[in-house]
Amino acid sequence: MKTGEQRLELKVAKKETIAEGVAYLVLADPDGADLPEWTPGAHIDVELSDEVVRQYSLCGDPDDRSRYEIAVLREPAGRGGSARVHDEVHEGDLIAVRGPRNHFELVDADEYLFIAGGIGITPIMAMVRRAEASGKPWRLVYGGRSRASMAFQDELSATYGDRVLLWPQDESGLIDLEAHLGTPMTGVKVYSCGPEPLLAAVQERCVAWPAGSLHLERFSAVVQNDGESASFEIELAQDGRTLTVPEDRSVVEVLHDAGIDVPVSCREGVCGTCETAVLDGIPDHRDVVLSDEERACNDCMFPCVSRSLTPRLRLDL
Repeated sequence: MKTGEQRLELKVAKKETIAEGVAYLVLADPDGADLPEWTPGAHIDVELSDEVVRQYSLCGDPDDRSRYEIAVLREPAGRGGSARVHDEVHEGDLIAVRGPRNHFELVDADEYLFIAGGIGITPIMAMVRRAEASGKPWRLVYGGRSRASMAFQDELSATYGDRVLLWPQDESGLIDLEAHLGTPMTGVKVYSCGPEPLLAAVQERCVAWPAGSLHLERFSAVVQNDGESASFEIELAQDGRTLTVPEDRSVVEVLHDAGIDVPVSCREGVCGTCETAVLDGIPDHRDVVLSDEERACNDCMFPCVSRSLTPRLRLDL
């Protein structure tokens, strides 16, 4: 675990179905203690077994430290994590979580435009609450397959009125992104989370926007580099050793073989669990976590997928 992160045994205080295929869970300390602080956009790792760890965005109120709230979409074509949550996790159960961790921070802006697709509404919920509390102008465009599949729609509409635009695909087709993103705006931050086709379309339409306007969170990996994977060396600043990473192995695999404990979860460059500081060298970033600005700093990498553009990387391990 990262410095400052905790592993907690939490009780499932509540579980209910809030939309078609969406389970909503409230997690709390069994003894009623406050939970670690978090900020909008954060997620937790939920340990469903020794081998199955999944990341779920916190969708509650960051100011309420008595509980964590998550909403989990059943993914029939997934790897089994969501099915476990739906079928095997029950009220009263104790489950282990790690975090919270945030790679989707809500930064200060003059105005916010939130675009959510499906279960991508989960991190946006906390952002909407924070934007409302700040007094900054904001709008939310929320799409889904149908109204029945759209979690939190009643709460959003009742609380925020016409600042929330619901866009069920079976009624209105795909979200009209051109209407919302066609004219670049200064001072407006765009936050989007949802399925990859939506995020790719949002990204395409924000190319002309000022640098740093767009913030995305992906729930699945996309190809970040289709070039060759050459071997390279990693120097461990704390350990003193230098290890070779072959072209057919990941940095994490080499580290684990050498007895270096780097926590991992998704192994796809999505969750951010294995973030590692880079002291020298240029990483070949292949994650979907870092923004372009963060990549340019070259001060960290995700060794489950990323490699090196230089013959050697010096890591803070």
